[in-house]
Amino acid sequence: MLRFKSLGSGSSGNATVVEARDGHQTVRVLIDCGLGAKTLATRLGQAGLEGSQIDAVFITHEHSDHIGSARQFALRHHTPVWMSQGTYAAIGEPDFAGWLRQAQDGAPIDLGGLQLTPFAVPHDAREPLQVRCSDGARHLGILTDLGHAPPQVLAHLAGCDALLLECNHDAALLANSAYPAFLKKRVGGQHGHLSNAQAQQIAAGLNHGSLGHVVAAHLSRQNNRPDLACAALAQALDRSPADILAADASTGCAWLTV
Repeated sequence: MLRFKSLGSGSSGNATVVEARDGHQTVRVLIDCGLGAKTLATRLGQAGLEGSQIDAVFITHEHSDHIGSARQFALRHHTPVWMSQGTYAAIGEPDFAGWLRQAQDGAPIDLGGLQLTPFAVPHDAREPLQVRCSDGARHLGILTDLGHAPPQVLAHLAGCDALLLECNHDAALLANSAYPAFLKKRVGGQHGHLSNAQAQQIAAGLNHGSLGHVVAAHLSRQNNRPDLACAALAQALDRSPADILAADASTGCAWLTV
C-alpha cells in the first residue's frame, strides 16, 4: 500500500510524507524538510509519526522553504538525506556527518519497499529535482516549484495513480498584486512557479482512467485561492471541485491512499 500526507505546503515551508507498506515492512520518506525542527516534530506527531520513523529525506532544491531543517533532522535521527550535487553546493556543502546521499536526474533511489525516481525541472535553483514515488504497484507524482513543464517532465509522471501538483498562483491575482515587478516576473517566469492555468494543462495531459487523488499544492497566500486552484484542476479532470483537495501551509492535507 502506498499513501502520502502533506505536512504543510506553501512559501512558509514544505514537507510531505510518503509511506509504503507491503505487510512485511514499512518504509517512509520525507519529501522536502522545509519546516522548522519543532514545527516538523509537531506535524509528524499529528500524522501519528515520530522523526525516528522516517527512513530517508529527499530534498528537491535549496530554497529555504524546502530544505529548512534537513541537516538538523539528519544529524538528530541519523537519517540519510538525498539531494542533487547542485543543491548541496548551493547550501555551502555543510557536513552531514556521513548522512548525505547524492540524487541524480533519472537515477532511481531504492529504499527497499519504496522507490524514488528524481527528475530535473526548470526552476530558479542550482539543480532542482522533483520526484516520482512507487511501491512497485502504485505511483505518486510530486511536482512543485517549476516555471513550466516540458515534455520530459510530463513523461516522468505519465501513468501516475496520484499527483501532488503545484498551483502556485492565479495569473490575474499575481498581475494585480502588491508584488514588485521583478518578483511578479520571477514567479510567473519560465523558471518560477506554475499558475493555475499551467497546472490545469498538466493535469489534463496526465489524466487517465486510474488517476485517483490530485492535490493542489504550494498555493500562494497572496496570489491564489484554494477554490480557484481546485476549480482549475477539476475542469481538467472532468470532476467536481469538491473532489479536489488543496494542501495548505498549516495543516497540509489528510493521509491519502494512492
